[in-house]
Amino acid sequence: MGGEGVSSAREVIENYLDGKKSNLDTSDAAHPAEATGTQDVVDRLIEKWRAARPDLDPSPLEVVGRVLVLAQHLERNVEVALEKHKLALGQFDILATLRRQGKKGGLTPTQLLESVVLSSGGMTARLDALAEAGYIARKSNPADRRMVVIELTSKGRRAIDNATRTRFNEAKDSLPALDETEMAALTGLLRRWLAQVAG
Repeated sequence: MGGEGVSSAREVIENYLDGKKSNLDTSDAAHPAEATGTQDVVDRLIEKWRAARPDLDPSPLEVVGRVLVLAQHLERNVEVALEKHKLALGQFDILATLRRQGKKGGLTPTQLLESVVLSSGGMTARLDALAEAGYIARKSNPADRRMVVIELTSKGRRAIDNATRTRFNEAKDSLPALDETEMAALTGLLRRWLAQVAG
């Protein structure tokens, strides 16, 4: 990510800290980054906050700030990978959600809203764009013809199957260089954190 992306990441973290101020006292404990002589964008941000607001403890950003920065980088990587399939990340999420239901999908708009992994904002516009591209079809629900069911077309199924392969390869390439034990530990910790936040 270029300088503009890093600046944006810094703004996100600063806004987060402004909205989540801690009442804890500043700790004078030694920091690993200082000991190793290596610093990242979050280390530099925290250092500036300690100088600007010594009455606050910015240490929670050691974790939260890095997750925010990493999320920006990872999301951009996915968007770039999906460009060759001419799919935006939100569109991919809808098609992937339908594909996980089976070859045709088959979800009502309400079920789709409840099932997408990413933001459900702008769902109608995304569905309209996917329908126009020939990736999905709106059909009457056999159980209740007053309701609409969203299904994948053959073209949509081919598109999401190809895009999913790209997505999985991109995810693998984005993993940190950790050994098996470290990766298992990281996965477990992230799972616990996500369960606390999103269930």
